Amino acid sequence: MVLEESIVTTRLPERLYRADQVRAMDRYAIDDLGIPGIVLMQRAGAAAFRVMARQWPEARRIAVLCGGGNNGGDGYVVARQALDARLEVAVFALSSPDRLQGDARLACDAYLAAGGRIADGLPPDLDGFDVVVDALLGTGLDREVTGAYAEAIAAVNACAGRVLAVDIPSGLHADSGVVMGYAVEADATVSFIGLKRGLFTGEGPACCGTVWYADLSVPEAVVTSQPPSARLLSRYRNRLSPRRATAHKGSFGHVLVVGGDAGFTGAVRMAAEAAARTGAGLVSVATRSSHAAYLNVNRPEIMCHGVETTTELQALLTRATVIAIGPGLGQSGWARGLLQACCESGLPMVVDADALNLLAQNPKRRENWILTPHPGEAARLLGGTSKEIQTDRFAALEGLLERYGGVCVLKGAGTLIGADGHVPAICSLGNPGMASGGMGDVLTGALAGLVAQGLSLWDAACMGVCLHSAAADAAAGEGQRGLLALDLMPWIRRLVNQ
Repeated sequence: MVLEESIVTTRLPERLYRADQVRAMDRYAIDDLGIPGIVLMQRAGAAAFRVMARQWPEARRIAVLCGGGNNGGDGYVVARQALDARLEVAVFALSSPDRLQGDARLACDAYLAAGGRIADGLPPDLDGFDVVVDALLGTGLDREVTGAYAEAIAAVNACAGRVLAVDIPSGLHADSGVVMGYAVEADATVSFIGLKRGLFTGEGPACCGTVWYADLSVPEAVVTSQPPSARLLSRYRNRLSPRRATAHKGSFGHVLVVGGDAGFTGAVRMAAEAAARTGAGLVSVATRSSHAAYLNVNRPEIMCHGVETTTELQALLTRATVIAIGPGLGQSGWARGLLQACCESGLPMVVDADALNLLAQNPKRRENWILTPHPGEAARLLGGTSKEIQTDRFAALEGLLERYGGVCVLKGAGTLIGADGHVPAICSLGNPGMASGGMGDVLTGALAGLVAQGLSLWDAACMGVCLHSAAADAAAGEGQRGLLALDLMPWIRRLVNQ
């Protein structure tokens, strides 16, 4: 079988789509451009086989699990390619080949004609195979996985071999990244024509492993026939301009970090240093008088002020370019008063932590702030639960923007960034080592530092999220466990100077 080779790469395009949009692309390629569906299926299966060969060139025993739709058809093409490569192939069908229709039936017949065999159901275990190919369920899944398919997914996840998912891990919702009861946990996923946004947020990153992209050699017009539903930020991009020789500290703004109630001095301290390390010209802290004098002992560049009343805060607000409020703020009367004064100042703000919790109690809308909730804070802001937020992170992002305005950074695996007039962005950088205290405080300070230097709120949010995650990835070079928020600082400085 000789096929036109697709581009197969881990350098992913920025444009992301919903599943229905990718199906519309398929129809456009078939109906309008006259590319036969079986040709697209053959290219998809061939691309998946190439990914398998690149990732695991030593693999010799291959199991292919095929469902009853076009995803299963892709699997039969993979199996045929493996036969042609003289590998040992076993195909397990969860839907009888006699029930296949259209292109999937053609692909199955071609595999059988080449001498392939099909077993009904699953073997007792899959541990004897080097690679298991998941071609069970495609992007059209819209209900919980049950029965034989749930059992098959459990068997795949229990096996010792490597797992390759074809187009999407079975059981993962293509639009939201939610696991529909059960989902394959793949080592690699190859996705076709248009990347699905659910691969990169929610449970998507945990299920997909390394994501590969195959264009199936379709004309660019196929992809551009649909507007992107989201944009992927998979690489760090420095949006800051080079500094002029005549620049001075006043050229790069003044960040005022507000927070640090008793017992929470570390949060405001880390946010302040992050603002300075991103390049803010001046950084001040408004905090409790009881510890203001020693908060900057090991970072004297930060100006610390004891503030007990909103009157004392006013003098600092008049000198600030941007406010970062929330780290270590607490929810006392002191905290409420400072938040109210900051909101009334009219200055751009980055709002995090307890400032978000206070905002949830007294909602207000503003266009010149960046909100940075994690799912729990987002749930409080919207009056729901964390589970509801994670069930549809895109809907949650939309709800936050509708209620509160500005720019919203919904943190978590596959952080989402949204603002009115912009297609939502997803950051695919970062790692599980970031699940430690203080990481959010560093992000808050970094965002404020970028705003202080003149970036728009949107550009600051996109760059800041990627900067924060890329620094964490670099800092995790010695391992993810034990990664601390302050470990990011030297990497933040290096990255903003690239």
